[in-house]
Amino acid sequence: MTALAALQDAFLACLHDDDAPLPPDLDATRAAGMAVYRNGYRARLLDVLADSYARTARLVGAGAFHQAAAHHLIAHPPSAWTIDRAGEGFADTCAALFANDPDVAELAWLEWAMQCAFTAADEAPLTHAGFAAATAAFDAADWEQFVPVPVAGTALRPVTYHMPALWQLLADEEDEPTVERLEARHWLLVWREGEEAVFALLPDHEGEALNAALHGASFGEICTRMAERLAPEATAAAAGAILNHWLELGVIGSVRTTMQQVSVVTQK
Repeated sequence: MTALAALQDAFLACLHDDDAPLPPDLDATRAAGMAVYRNGYRARLLDVLADSYARTARLVGAGAFHQAAAHHLIAHPPSAWTIDRAGEGFADTCAALFANDPDVAELAWLEWAMQCAFTAADEAPLTHAGFAAATAAFDAADWEQFVPVPVAGTALRPVTYHMPALWQLLADEEDEPTVERLEARHWLLVWREGEEAVFALLPDHEGEALNAALHGASFGEICTRMAERLAPEATAAAAGAILNHWLELGVIGSVRTTMQQVSVVTQK
């Protein structure tokens, strides 16, 4: 390790740990300034989390959020090149700290997923016409094996609370948020639509199907899994309906077979 690298590591250790030894050859003036710099550094990180999770902060209250954010930054000090990534994994921290209020972790996950979708790479989704062109040469085996590939930035997770309603309530700082529990489990889908990150609730069977696609499952495998929970005569219609819905939403960026990936873009 070079002397510069050793100095940088020592300096970073001091930022993260009050008890860490000061970097070597630090004079008294710079040593005194370390405490000031450390406090400023930590305050900036807390500000970043407050910006990234503004609705979560409103939901739990300023004091509880500050404690949770400080805990997260101590347990998971940022290591990415950009400060925007400081909030990564905060939903998991919320799941542990607010174990009796799972809506907190669900909302924190949504805020982070929206941020990630917004900064995801540009990708035009397949339209119905584009999908038809991409699959025009498919034979029976291709229809079994093709994989619908979601657009960049797509994220999905099961939820038990009505996140769209809570999101809207928390947009107004004057409203007292009420948390509405869903009657059945749904999946919260986040993706990018043009220049905007958007989200929607999906019923359980559709969420499980799209989650399988996100993990590389073929459409044939998705249909097989759906047949395990739906009546056999209903599976084909349900599979066609969810594929049509994904195209309507604009969450499918391409389709690929075992040997190739095809992406066709058309004007909407």
